[in-house]
Amino acid sequence: MTATTGTDDGRDERAELARLLPPAIGFDLPPGRHEHHRERLMNLIDDDADRSENRGQDRAREGAARADRPARPRLLRPSFLAPVTALAMAGALIAGYTARGGGEPAAGPEAVQADGNASARAGNAQPVALVLNRISDAAAKSDAGPVGDDQFVYVRSQVQDSDLTSGKLVTGPLKEREIWYAQKPGPLKRLGYIREDGDTLPINAEFGDTHGTREGLTQPTYRWLAALPTDPQKLLEHLTALTPKEAGQEHAQAVFEQIGNLIGETVLPPETAAALYKAAALIPGVTEASDAVDALGRHGVGIAREDTRHATRSEWVFNPKGLSFLGSRTFLTKDTEIGKKGALLGADAVLKRSVVDKGGVRPQDR
Repeated sequence: MTATTGTDDGRDERAELARLLPPAIGFDLPPGRHEHHRERLMNLIDDDADRSENRGQDRAREGAARADRPARPRLLRPSFLAPVTALAMAGALIAGYTARGGGEPAAGPEAVQADGNASARAGNAQPVALVLNRISDAAAKSDAGPVGDDQFVYVRSQVQDSDLTSGKLVTGPLKEREIWYAQKPGPLKRLGYIREDGDTLPINAEFGDTHGTREGLTQPTYRWLAALPTDPQKLLEHLTALTPKEAGQEHAQAVFEQIGNLIGETVLPPETAAALYKAAALIPGVTEASDAVDALGRHGVGIAREDTRHATRSEWVFNPKGLSFLGSRTFLTKDTEIGKKGALLGADAVLKRSVVDKGGVRPQDR
């Protein structure tokens, strides 16, 4: 066989090989979500193989899989551990549903406005900006923090997750969750601990972070949060650049949910907290939500945003007295193939937020 050196001949050979190969398989979920599900599957396979040999390692892998569950819709790891799987699958299924004519046409791509003056005018023109300014002022007066690098942020909450493995939305029972987030700058191979169903398990580094996960959106330490811009427009632009884009999801929604993750399960420096709420007011589509309730049914002041592409709505709930954060919930806004309008994708209610010196130890146990 004579070697081919010409450019045209090389293209011809590649074209011939492409013709002989089977067609590429299409995926409904974006590549990042497939890596997420692949990791969970490999964890389950490893767990099954090693269970008889080492039950402790089995539980650690299971803990990593649970910890990888947060947007979080997540988006995200969100409330770093929010029902990301359900939200990602819901988005893919709903997108397919609307594409086949089963719902409203998908909206065009929506980006967070880049022009600071235009964004400020748009946000301040809405009543929601006044509400978020009140919440911001209350947050600025908080005495939270500081948190030392060797300490842990402790959050106890009631959570309700969903499952979509059957193709239909199945909302799970309300259960208690405790989380201890490590505050070391990193990179860390162990981000903290989680306690559910009686077991305390490690939260391992993000999938793919061989040398550990650094400070950032998936490891938002107090030190990292304190270093964020406190100008609302600059903060919004910074978080918009850091927030990953998900196929089919409005990026503005992803940013809104990312801010929700930060206010949900961290201890925020007062200046950062105040700036986050004002930054949220600059996101297009953010509104005040009437009769908002958290996972425990506690009513409060609501801040919401709806993703018309995914037919989902995320709401934050604040205590009417003092405007402290109570919890959040995400649900379907119309009938889809996976569930009826109003079906719950995920909800949480924060019961206690504290700082402890040791992971896995409750504040009252010290």
